[in-house]
Amino acid sequence: MIIERDKVNQEIRDLKAKYGDDRSALLPILQDMQGKYGYLADIVMQETAHAFDIHPVEVEGVASFYSFLHTKKKFGKYVIRLCQTISCGMVGKSRVARQFENELGIKFGETTKDGMFSLEYTNCLGLCDLGPAVMINDQLYAQITPDRVPILIEECRNDFVEFEFSEVPRAKLYKKGPILEHGEDHEKVMRDALAMTREEIIETVQESRLKGRGGAGFPTAFKWKLAANEQADEKFVVCNADEGEPGTFKDRYLLQFQTDMILTGMTIAAYAIRAHQGFIYLRGEYDYLRPHIQEKIDAKKEKNFLGKNILGTEGFDFDITIRIGSGAYVCGEETALIESMEGFRGEPRNRPPYPVDTGFLNRPSIVNNVETFVVSALICKKGASWFNQHGTEKSSGTKLLSVSGDCARPGIYEFPFGSTIEEILKEAGGEDAKAVQVGGAAGHGVDRKNFGRKIGYEDMSTGGSIMIFGPDRDMLKVAKNFMEFFVEESCGQCVCCRLGSQKLLEGIEMLEHGRCSMAYLTELMKLGETMQLASKCGLGQSSPNVFLFILENFRNEMLGRLPSGGNNE
Repeated sequence: MIIERDKVNQEIRDLKAKYGDDRSALLPILQDMQGKYGYLADIVMQETAHAFDIHPVEVEGVASFYSFLHTKKKFGKYVIRLCQTISCGMVGKSRVARQFENELGIKFGETTKDGMFSLEYTNCLGLCDLGPAVMINDQLYAQITPDRVPILIEECRNDFVEFEFSEVPRAKLYKKGPILEHGEDHEKVMRDALAMTREEIIETVQESRLKGRGGAGFPTAFKWKLAANEQADEKFVVCNADEGEPGTFKDRYLLQFQTDMILTGMTIAAYAIRAHQGFIYLRGEYDYLRPHIQEKIDAKKEKNFLGKNILGTEGFDFDITIRIGSGAYVCGEETALIESMEGFRGEPRNRPPYPVDTGFLNRPSIVNNVETFVVSALICKKGASWFNQHGTEKSSGTKLLSVSGDCARPGIYEFPFGSTIEEILKEAGGEDAKAVQVGGAAGHGVDRKNFGRKIGYEDMSTGGSIMIFGPDRDMLKVAKNFMEFFVEESCGQCVCCRLGSQKLLEGIEMLEHGRCSMAYLTELMKLGETMQLASKCGLGQSSPNVFLFILENFRNEMLGRLPSGGNNE
């Protein structure tokens, strides 16, 4: 395809009219231009740079940061991305990978000679309960077995019929609680909230002791109050729907089936802090949910639950826009997310300042998790006392958990805070586990003797992931999978994370081949502890967790291994 400069110029002007003139429109424009041409050619990046009056190297810097943006024409008509994270690995990902290679005659990272197919590995697709998972272009397929591989390929050759929203893989719900069984009408929730004053809304959320459900556990009302007290003409509400933590998929369910309540929670938050614009930052792997969410937004606009003078409330104008990520795990961190929204590389900021005073476009902004908006809306309707009936003194309410791995019933569970790991394992059919990873790859491991520990901010904090490892699971392979993930997803901004994660991975590979001395292992453990203290953001601070955990609890499994194929007896 010949790319004409004049045509590109016009297309970019049209896209600026759609997305805006400031740099925050850069990422959506690059996404749309790649969608048209298949990649971001030099001429596209040059003309985009001229349109924003920035240097072309800045545009290339952004394009090269995100794994879903491509500056070279190297992909086929159908890009098959197989999830390589541990949950899919435990249910047969390797056999599926081999069958794709057998059918197409290429290896992962290659494209067929006819330009039809490319094979790629990708990180978590948010289908950890339904693995092995595959994404073909923008469509997700769950529970792929080797015999389904030739069928999928044949469907692509026959023009790849797009699936309907009703066919989107759906997580199984095994345990519901007051959040999943709330029974409230979102329109009535919004009407009742607008009958309260802004101060009453924040006070109600404060009385509930609600903490952010993304894992960090920052008090929601305190964040809202800080933003509300800022004197600014522009404020923003941002929903962090960049659910990229391996093992976490509960937000995917909420985005599919609690969309209206998410939007209601965002609107209530906007009313409380006097914001007029909201954004849903949706991870690129969930792009298939965009039409559904947009349909819900449009329906709310038609009924005046979004837009000008919402439900007759003079001066309360609020709208919500969807922004799509482009494959960068680090953008789950709120300041990296804001950088991405502003059209930059998704690199975490130094703090302070904080988003509540210097957020999106340097304006006061609140960034909350998907689940947090659902829960806060229900609290405004049902009251703080309803919420405080569940949980503990320091961790009120319930928590949605994404449970996957070596268990009989992987899926979504709602447990009150204070529940033990042992109770969760019993519900999921994973009682024989030898270890559990709480909080995903960035979380913390728990061995069998500590299964009495509790889910809660005072003990085991989690954004929602519980990964179960059975008695025969090789924990060194688990650690290697996690560390490969962190090496790939590091933004590279700080040395501790960029080089430290690579060194820990090298140490795991040495252990794998039986070539690591105890003295060197001790040095690696010291490096991991340094990373936990000195890394700039949560990615680098948490990446050594699993390495340190397995060495502390499963050292006898790690040391003295023979090379693959040798006799370990």
